[in-house]
Amino acid sequence: NRQPDIRQFDNRPYTKKQRKPINPKQDKAKPGPPSDGEKTMARANGMSRCRSTFPRNIKKPTRGNEPYTLNSNSKNKTKKYPYKTPRFSVENGDTLLDTEDGPMPIEVFGKHNLNNLEGARWICQLMGVQQEDFYEAIATFKGASKRLEKIGQGPTSIAYKDFAHSPSKVRATTQALKSQYPERSLLACLELHTYSSLNPEFLSEYKGTLNGADKAVVFYSPNAVKIKKLDAVSSSQILKAFQREDLVVFTDPAAFQDYLFEQDFTDTSLLLMSSGNYGGLDFEKVKEILK
Repeated sequence: NRQPDIRQFDNRPYTKKQRKPINPKQDKAKPGPPSDGEKTMARANGMSRCRSTFPRNIKKPTRGNEPYTLNSNSKNKTKKYPYKTPRFSVENGDTLLDTEDGPMPIEVFGKHNLNNLEGARWICQLMGVQQEDFYEAIATFKGASKRLEKIGQGPTSIAYKDFAHSPSKVRATTQALKSQYPERSLLACLELHTYSSLNPEFLSEYKGTLNGADKAVVFYSPNAVKIKKLDAVSSSQILKAFQREDLVVFTDPAAFQDYLFEQDFTDTSLLLMSSGNYGGLDFEKVKEILK
């Protein structure tokens, strides 16, 4: 029975359900009570009411902590709000988000995912979504497909696959899984598959990205390098780029799969990062070896 929440966005009346024609006389009506998001941002910026349009009483933005900035290439006014990783804890592989109502279990994990979650919360509150409604919805959100997607689990083992291939994503994903299950050994496998990742000049960007794993494996296909018409990449170049002496490098899909299926996954987390498929890896068989 909750009434529609009508506010001004981009100078147009807006409701949660849909935009409706509004009588021009209503434009002169007093605005309704501010939402939780508006109250929060008003306190943060010393404003009586936070609106999505550029406030008339705000002076021209200057450099520093001023959240209102102008894009030099556009006439549009833009607001910027800082946010940070929300408070959370990890218990037995479960992430608990610290909320006003106490710890709340969520499906996603990793600081990079929690940063995205916090940014989404700010945006939703500024749009009029109540905080409790946001938490109710996010509690069952399992994350994007192929982003820390759980593919198998055993009594003391678990396996995830991730689309990570850029250095920053590889580092963040590896650290996220190790932090989620710190008591388990982490086997991280990365396939170099994209044009940039197979570029000899770019390889040095991967330095230290797999250091969060207890065991690290890199797979790449020389045939894929030829197809992409790139300069040949050697195993020694891979070892030098990642700066990890115990790194295992495979170029043959069969050899990589033999290595993977021979592992003892007791008390182990498996992470498979690739935008490809490791030359035809059978993910169903991966599930079986974890049981």
